[in-house]
Amino acid sequence: MKGKIIGMAGLLLLITTPALAEPPKETETAAPRLAGNSAPAGVESLAGKLADRLEFGGLVEVEAFAGKDFSGAKTSDVSLATVELGLEAKITEVVSAHVVALYEEGEEDDHLIIDQGSITLGNAEKSPFQLTAGKMYVPFGSFTSSMVSDPLTLELAETRDTALRAGFAQAGWHGSLYIFNGEVDKTRGNDTMKTFGANLGYKLQEGEWQFDLGAGWLNNLGDSNTMRAHIATTSTTVDDFTEALALHGRLQYGGWSILTEYIAALDSFQPGEMDFAGRGAEPKAWQMELAYTTEVAAREVTLALGYQRTDEAVALGLPEHRYLGSVGIGVFDKTTLALEYRHDQDCDIAEDGTNESAHQVVAQLAVEF
Repeated sequence: MKGKIIGMAGLLLLITTPALAEPPKETETAAPRLAGNSAPAGVESLAGKLADRLEFGGLVEVEAFAGKDFSGAKTSDVSLATVELGLEAKITEVVSAHVVALYEEGEEDDHLIIDQGSITLGNAEKSPFQLTAGKMYVPFGSFTSSMVSDPLTLELAETRDTALRAGFAQAGWHGSLYIFNGEVDKTRGNDTMKTFGANLGYKLQEGEWQFDLGAGWLNNLGDSNTMRAHIATTSTTVDDFTEALALHGRLQYGGWSILTEYIAALDSFQPGEMDFAGRGAEPKAWQMELAYTTEVAAREVTLALGYQRTDEAVALGLPEHRYLGSVGIGVFDKTTLALEYRHDQDCDIAEDGTNESAHQVVAQLAVEF
């Protein structure tokens, strides 16, 4: 999923019934009486407290696509790509909770899951430090993009698990340490918390200029979402953990922005864990993107061009080269229509690829609330 996201918040649905053309007599007499009544003070007080402590929101994305894969097979469909419902609860000045439910058609056996659920101890207004515990996306990789498709860096390295994270944010600097018991263990190891990592970044805004630079390290790339699924096809253990490095940078001036991101294993996996050209793979992914946002006919429009590349990642079904272009238009308030063209080039046959190309056109309608 695109790195992509966002911790969004839940869903409120208000159902109203139209008035009858000729209402019965009791309805006519009851309406003025009900309109004149106000809610009890206790109810108003409770509602006010809930409004102060709870934030709900959500995201719905519907996509229509058509394209051709590396085998030459043509496909087209319409899918409910994303439904994301979330809740942010401020329990006290130093305790908050975060919950996100997620549905993605064709993923997770096609049902709603609790994608994130965590408790945070800390108050940014009083201290730069905080502690978070629960199911989360650990801060390894940035995965920022203006495209509809998830970047290849996300496909390689996005990692979600139940973890402990200690972090700080002050004067533009931010960083964290985290640890969790991943699903991929060493062959001769125990089932303990031994997957861990760290990240450090700096953000600066001066007038129209914005700058974001960050780095991350993970001691076990085999515990990323994609790598877990791949390793599970042959085993649930590895001979040794493979460390990984993540770097990203983003510069924005006015409506223009440019970003780049690089994620790489720092050593090779063993043959049988992840293969490439008859040996253990050392996967890498990189992306670069240029975007421009402006207003056309009082509507926000974003144009973006991107290039992405992987190395030794063919075993994960990722292309070697990807070229993208997209345009997104804010057609209504909190409603965006985006169109993307994507062209992929596979690895050579000698590198376990097909040496073929693939392409896809995607139209996405997205609503935030």
